[in-house]
Amino acid sequence: MSLTKQDIANTLVKKTELTQTQALALTNQFFDQIIETLKSGEEIKLSSFGNFVVRNKTPRPGRNPKTGEEVMISARKVVTFKAGPKLKLATQKGKK
Repeated sequence: MSLTKQDIANTLVKKTELTQTQALALTNQFFDQIIETLKSGEEIKLSSFGNFVVRNKTPRPGRNPKTGEEVMISARKVVTFKAGPKLKLATQKGKK
C-alpha cells in the first residue's frame, strides 16, 4: 500500500474542519512549496522527520546493460533524503 496526496487530504478532513477541496489544495500547496524550494537549490529541514538536499552528480562512465557498450552518464542534480532520528526510530519499532 502507498500513501497518496488524496490520502493525506482525507486525513486532514477527518482531523480538522477543512473541506475536501481545502484539504487537497493545502496538500498540493505543501508539496509545490517543497518542489520550488528544491528547484532554487535550498535544503529542506523538517524537524523530527528528515532533510531533503539537492546534490550535484558529476559525469561518470557507465555501461548499457543490454549491449554492454560503455556510455558517459551526464552530470545532473538529484534530490536526496536523509531520515531524522525520530523517523528512523519509528520505522524500526517492532523489527528484530
